[in-house]
Amino acid sequence: MRADRPWGKAVVIGGSFAGLVTARVLADFFTEVVLMERDAVDEDTGTHPGAPQGYHAHAMLAKGGEILERLFPGLRKELEDAGAPVFDYGEGIDFLLPVGLAPRKRTGVRIQTFTRDELERRLRRKVLALPEVTLMPSTPCTGLTRDASGRVNGVTCRPFGADPFDIPADLVVDASGRSSALPDWLHTMGITVPPKRTVKAKVTYTSMNFDRPEESHPAHPDFYLAYQMLFAPRVPRAGALLAVERNRWTCSLFAFQDQPPTDDEGYLAFAESLDNPRLAQQIGRRTVQEPTYRYTNVDNQWRPYHAVRHWPDRLIALGDAVCVFNPVYGQGLTVAAMEAEQLHRMLARHSTLRRLDGLAGQFQKKLGRLLIGPWTLATNSDLMWNPGRRPLAARFAHWYNTRLFHAAVKDAAVWAKFVRVVNMVASPALLFHPTVALKVLTTTPTQNQPRK
Repeated sequence: MRADRPWGKAVVIGGSFAGLVTARVLADFFTEVVLMERDAVDEDTGTHPGAPQGYHAHAMLAKGGEILERLFPGLRKELEDAGAPVFDYGEGIDFLLPVGLAPRKRTGVRIQTFTRDELERRLRRKVLALPEVTLMPSTPCTGLTRDASGRVNGVTCRPFGADPFDIPADLVVDASGRSSALPDWLHTMGITVPPKRTVKAKVTYTSMNFDRPEESHPAHPDFYLAYQMLFAPRVPRAGALLAVERNRWTCSLFAFQDQPPTDDEGYLAFAESLDNPRLAQQIGRRTVQEPTYRYTNVDNQWRPYHAVRHWPDRLIALGDAVCVFNPVYGQGLTVAAMEAEQLHRMLARHSTLRRLDGLAGQFQKKLGRLLIGPWTLATNSDLMWNPGRRPLAARFAHWYNTRLFHAAVKDAAVWAKFVRVVNMVASPALLFHPTVALKVLTTTPTQNQPRK
């Protein structure tokens, strides 16, 4: 244990995005951070082999971008130098709302678009370069160890083709994603976890990367992101086209209870069926393309660890190991970054007393509160696809959002406030402020014709 680090060893289970940002946080407080990874990854690995959603369009909301820049200073500039554009959310996005085109006006919210492959590769290199961090690839964790008092004090591992062994730790973090075995491990300890909450999305994604015109090319568009929003029940097809590094587009087409095709002709035809023509225009111009991927497992899932009685001390769970969102709302990466930042704040407070006991249970409860907002946003929208299961809260949110969109397409100030909330840099309460609510309630809905 070093004088500048209050604790000895931490183990992080899972080396994807949530595991990487968590390892970065722990390196400020622990002499050694062991990153346990079941897959054969190294510093050059990009999209994690165990993350099938990694090939699809990803959004790093403004809040998430701010946190990453604090944890990894200079990251945004590095990505920009690689061709990942930084732009204003209002000026750089051709955004088709269910009721019309959003204003192309400055919002003051800056975002950056890139592939998850590029982001994870750069994060992994930065994290593995930290002297406190050690990677153990191809080493699945099979359980937890505990001391006589019941505190978690390490993990059991079984490398492929080798005998199992234990790794002692002062803190264990499960960031292993939706396939986490933590509920089973807790059950063996005699700890009951309330039933997992699930809201099915029934949305399928089909995505590809392809070439983007150079800025000097006459066909270069005036946007960095073109989007058509999925919205129950009358907009069951949608898509997103993002400018990413190395002069490419990432395009994800998605549909409710339908599967956008993976063949070239069908993929273009699906894009042409959308009301925002920008996606099909760029797909039709492609000259070089990468493989097409489909992803169907997009249900919202929440393991309510915050409600577990007698949560084991020295054990933390975060990221998709706790809560998985339908990717269409672009919240997953940002929420994981917010969770890591919350852990950093709590470790900083506990470090003054050099005491870890009590932190784990407190963290899970704070995490439960942090997740309420993004979970409500995702599930209220997805519940509206199910005619037989539309609770009052979901119906009210849908009604209010519809009127909000009508106000936003006419009033750039309303749109800018919506953008701030969507990017998690402002509270959802902003959309119910009297100045906004008055416009929402008094705007006359119009039958806007989708732009072709």
